[in-house]
Amino acid sequence: MTDLLIRGRVLTFVEEPKGIDDTASYRYFEDGAVLVRNGRVADIGEHAEVSRRAGASVKVADHRPNLVLPGLIDTHLHFPQTQAIASYGAQLLEWLNTYIFVEEQKFRIPEHADYIAGRFLDELLANGTTTAAAYCSVHPESVDAYFGAAEARGMLMIGGKVMMDRNAPDALRDTAQQGYDETKALISKWHGRGRAHYAISPRFAITSTPEQMEASRTLVAEHPECYVQTHLSENRDEIAFATSLYPEAKDYTDIYARYDLLTRKTLLGHCIYLSDREISVLAETGAVGNFCPTSNLFLGSGLFDRDRFDKLGARWSVATDVGAGTSFSMLETMDEAYKVLHLQGQRLTPFNSFYRMTLGNARALDLDDRIGSLHVGADADIVVLDSRAKPSMDLRMRVAASLVEELFILQTMGDDRCVAETYVAGKPMKRAANGSKDGATATTRSLETA
Repeated sequence: MTDLLIRGRVLTFVEEPKGIDDTASYRYFEDGAVLVRNGRVADIGEHAEVSRRAGASVKVADHRPNLVLPGLIDTHLHFPQTQAIASYGAQLLEWLNTYIFVEEQKFRIPEHADYIAGRFLDELLANGTTTAAAYCSVHPESVDAYFGAAEARGMLMIGGKVMMDRNAPDALRDTAQQGYDETKALISKWHGRGRAHYAISPRFAITSTPEQMEASRTLVAEHPECYVQTHLSENRDEIAFATSLYPEAKDYTDIYARYDLLTRKTLLGHCIYLSDREISVLAETGAVGNFCPTSNLFLGSGLFDRDRFDKLGARWSVATDVGAGTSFSMLETMDEAYKVLHLQGQRLTPFNSFYRMTLGNARALDLDDRIGSLHVGADADIVVLDSRAKPSMDLRMRVAASLVEELFILQTMGDDRCVAETYVAGKPMKRAANGSKDGATATTRSLETA
């Protein structure tokens, strides 16, 4: 594989920023370069130095004056809900029954699952997202479509079949044994194949019987290398329903704790109405709360309390939650995260936002040795951002005087139009005629001999 030198203003984080002036938390090269070799970062630094070490024959992708960052990471979304985004006028449980459970029944058809999986991943790439943790439908065909499309594009993706054996339409229900058997087979087929990571996925306590929760417990014990993903405390009616189904539990969180589903590899969607006791349990187990600002606002669910998570030492990440989430863009998601926290008197600096989208979310997934930063040896998943992509942004940028201002402009005004290029394992993903990125037919863009 030919080496590639990606040139631009390179930004990568090394630690969580402690404030808006914490320059030690990141590395920034005004005229920087990332050398990619065999799909990984082989060198990073000032362009003159990296170019000299790479040699005169190296191919160059010159992205000046744009920003070069690690690929963005999304820790919670639903690929079968791609065509259900922007479904009007309902809160969580009504929304699920009116729109989502209807949509997900289509994924028993392999051709439909294949088509949506490809479009879903192309939307992520168009928005600069190179890794995501997503739910598939109850159908094994949807998992095959999801991981197959990711494999074709070379993407590091996390996902799994939802397990649901009650409180869902008959066409979307498995049984405790079927959920166990199908998940076991899918783990064997996909986990560790290429860049695929499997997530054991009981949808939430409402749609799983105690028998299915026991089956989930067995799967987690048998496959500790896999992730676990489910939902927790998104909506007050949901909490009341879930706890009524498990009256022996102390609270919603205790339902999952009783079945040993809370581990360092557990991703919990939403986590809005948690008591201090519940957040402390997450801190003790290492489970991650997924902050999903656009969906929490869209469904009228509530506001995530980041400061209590930090105070009690619990881990958290940021996610789009498409299709209740209203955008595939992590930039737009962080814009809403800023507002949600601002409403509660909590600050989210531009550096913290970009840390969360990259290294912070990678750490939440315990994948920071591979993704989330541009350190030597990391997978070369990279996004190039143009902070002048829109006329209004270009006008605003004319008076921006610092990197932190530029990042806040990108976060507040940015969307997929700001994504100049996305690289997956060092391969540029071609922007197709319909505006998506087709990773299966990726071609080199903006290359020239140095």
